[in-house]
Amino acid sequence: MRRRLPLLLMLTAMGCGGPASRSPQSEINVATAANLTRVFAELGQIFDRQTGIHVVYSFGATTQLAQQIAHGAPFDVFAAADTEHIDELARQGLILPDTRAVYARGKLVLWIPEARVPLDQLKDLARPGITHIAMANPQLAPYGRAAVESLRALHLWETVQPRLVFAENVSMATQYAATGNADAVFTALALVYDRAGRRIEIPENLHAPIDQTIAVVRSTSKPELSRKFVQFITSKPAREILKRYGYN
Repeated sequence: MRRRLPLLLMLTAMGCGGPASRSPQSEINVATAANLTRVFAELGQIFDRQTGIHVVYSFGATTQLAQQIAHGAPFDVFAAADTEHIDELARQGLILPDTRAVYARGKLVLWIPEARVPLDQLKDLARPGITHIAMANPQLAPYGRAAVESLRALHLWETVQPRLVFAENVSMATQYAATGNADAVFTALALVYDRAGRRIEIPENLHAPIDQTIAVVRSTSKPELSRKFVQFITSKPAREILKRYGYN
């Protein structure tokens, strides 16, 4: 039986600095894939300083965010963890197609926070002593889907499946391991690149590329500000910061 732990509190709206008295007219709301929690916090602060535009993030699983946009959620920009959901919203006429851009390629890793856990290579996941392995729900999150594809490619799926612990998004899955509720976690390199423990990078030929796409939501009331944010995220300076966090 697959195990499911109680969900941790997710940070759904995080500002990126700036005065509390800032006018709402100088704010944009960005639906943001959970793997971007750390890097977009830094990028949002830089963007705010450069433009005076304050970014309010709603972090979550890509599928859930796309569903919210389809149902009229008041987001200005959508930064997804894949290309499929942006493309589907484009087919529905819900994003501005000329703003669609791939801004990063994510890297999947297995993170083992505790040195005592006997995990040095992926095949060690089949060891009897490994009882809880966290990942984002593959039906909701691209990093979870990539993890399943990798396990299947390595013929580990049947053995590992009963030990999986699913979270709504990759950030929450990472917290399961960080708090000792899982022995290891399939996560984004960007979330653990500088954290203690062991990281096993998953070869990209084991899963579909994790190309991440951004676009302006058609219903935005602030298209000019939203376009500026997309232009910033796809700029060379922003890409250098994304690379520092482990994105290609």
